Amino acid sequence: MALLLAAASGGALAQASTLPLPPPEPPPTAAPMQRQSGMVVIQGDHDERTVVRSYEPDSVVGDYRIDFDALDANGDGVIDRREAAAHSTLADEFRAVDDNGDGRLDRNELSGWIR
Repeated sequence: MALLLAAASGGALAQASTLPLPPPEPPPTAAPMQRQSGMVVIQGDHDERTVVRSYEPDSVVGDYRIDFDALDANGDGVIDRREAAAHSTLADEFRAVDDNGDGRLDRNELSGWIR
Protein backbone atom coordinates (compact mmCIF):
# COMPACT_ATOMS: atom_id res chain seq x y z
CA MET A 1 0.00 0.00 0.00
CA ALA A 2 2.83 2.39 0.89
CA LEU A 3 4.40 1.59 -2.44
CA LEU A 4 1.23 2.67 -4.25
CA LEU A 5 1.09 5.97 -2.28
CA ALA A 6 4.75 6.62 -2.94
CA ALA A 7 4.31 5.95 -6.64
CA ALA A 8 1.18 8.12 -6.83
CA SER A 9 2.84 11.07 -5.10
CA GLY A 10 5.95 10.96 -7.17
CA GLY A 11 8.03 9.11 -4.62
CA ALA A 12 7.58 11.55 -1.73
CA LEU A 13 6.16 10.33 1.55
CA ALA A 14 4.30 12.74 3.79
CA GLN A 15 4.86 12.57 7.51
CA ALA A 16 2.64 14.12 10.15
CA SER A 17 4.19 15.78 13.17
CA THR A 18 2.74 17.61 16.15
CA LEU A 19 3.74 21.07 17.27
CA PRO A 20 4.15 22.04 20.93
CA LEU A 21 1.29 23.95 22.56
CA PRO A 22 1.81 27.68 23.14
CA PRO A 23 2.49 28.74 26.74
CA PRO A 24 -0.64 29.30 28.82
CA GLU A 25 -2.06 32.82 29.10
CA PRO A 26 -1.70 34.50 32.50
CA PRO A 27 -4.84 34.28 34.60
CA PRO A 28 -7.19 37.29 34.36
CA THR A 29 -6.57 38.13 38.01
CA ALA A 30 -2.97 39.07 37.10
CA ALA A 31 -4.25 42.13 35.23
CA PRO A 32 -5.05 45.26 37.27
CA MET A 33 -8.74 45.90 37.90
CA GLN A 34 -10.07 48.94 36.11
CA ARG A 35 -13.45 50.52 36.72
CA GLN A 36 -15.60 50.88 33.63
CA SER A 37 -16.55 54.51 33.15
CA GLY A 38 -18.79 54.25 30.10
CA MET A 39 -20.28 52.03 27.43
CA VAL A 40 -21.92 52.65 24.07
CA VAL A 41 -23.59 50.04 21.84
CA ILE A 42 -23.55 50.91 18.13
CA GLN A 43 -26.16 49.09 16.06
CA GLY A 44 -24.88 48.01 12.64
CA ASP A 45 -26.31 46.30 9.60
CA HIS A 46 -27.64 42.73 9.77
CA ASP A 47 -28.24 42.92 13.53
CA GLU A 48 -24.51 43.46 14.23
CA ARG A 49 -23.62 45.33 17.39
CA THR A 50 -20.35 46.99 18.31
CA VAL A 51 -19.76 47.61 22.00
CA VAL A 52 -17.34 50.39 22.95
CA ARG A 53 -16.28 50.53 26.59
CA SER A 54 -14.15 53.12 28.35
CA TYR A 55 -12.21 52.46 31.53
CA GLU A 56 -10.59 54.70 34.09
CA PRO A 57 -6.81 54.55 33.78
CA ASP A 58 -5.02 52.30 36.25
CA SER A 59 -2.30 54.92 36.63
CA VAL A 60 -1.75 58.52 35.68
CA VAL A 61 1.65 59.52 34.38
CA GLY A 62 2.72 63.09 34.82
CA ASP A 63 2.62 65.86 37.37
CA TYR A 64 -0.93 67.23 37.34
CA ARG A 65 -0.34 69.82 40.07
CA ILE A 66 0.88 73.33 39.38
CA ASP A 67 1.72 76.52 41.23
CA PHE A 68 -0.40 78.93 39.16
CA ASP A 69 1.32 82.10 40.41
CA ALA A 70 4.79 80.70 39.67
CA LEU A 71 3.82 79.73 36.11
CA ASP A 72 2.06 83.06 35.41
CA ALA A 73 5.41 84.76 34.79
CA ASN A 74 3.99 88.09 33.59
CA GLY A 75 1.27 88.25 36.26
CA ASP A 76 -1.63 88.77 33.83
CA GLY A 77 -3.85 86.15 35.52
CA VAL A 78 -3.61 83.54 32.73
CA ILE A 79 -1.03 81.02 31.55
CA ASP A 80 -0.22 81.08 27.86
CA ARG A 81 1.59 78.36 25.89
CA ARG A 82 5.00 79.93 26.45
CA GLU A 83 4.47 80.03 30.23
CA ALA A 84 3.03 76.48 30.22
CA ALA A 85 6.21 75.20 28.53
CA ALA A 86 7.91 75.44 31.94
CA HIS A 87 5.72 72.53 33.13
CA SER A 88 6.06 69.52 30.79
CA THR A 89 2.76 67.82 31.70
CA LEU A 90 0.77 71.05 31.37
CA ALA A 91 2.48 71.78 28.06
CA ASP A 92 1.49 68.32 26.78
CA GLU A 93 -2.12 68.69 27.99
CA PHE A 94 -2.53 72.37 27.10
CA ARG A 95 -5.07 71.94 24.29
CA ALA A 96 -7.19 69.50 26.34
CA VAL A 97 -7.28 71.88 29.31
CA ASP A 98 -7.98 75.01 27.24
CA ASP A 99 -11.78 74.65 27.35
CA ASN A 100 -12.60 77.77 25.33
CA GLY A 101 -9.70 77.37 22.88
CA ASP A 102 -8.34 80.89 23.38
CA GLY A 103 -4.74 79.76 23.86
CA ARG A 104 -4.71 80.92 27.49
CA LEU A 105 -5.47 79.00 30.68
CA ASP A 106 -7.25 80.75 33.51
CA ARG A 107 -7.80 79.58 37.08
CA ASN A 108 -11.21 78.05 36.24
CA GLU A 109 -9.75 75.91 33.45
CA LEU A 110 -6.95 74.78 35.79
CA SER A 111 -9.10 74.29 38.91
CA GLY A 112 -8.12 70.62 39.26
CA TRP A 113 -4.44 71.38 38.73
CA ILE A 114 -3.79 74.18 41.23
CA ARG A 115 -2.02 73.25 44.48
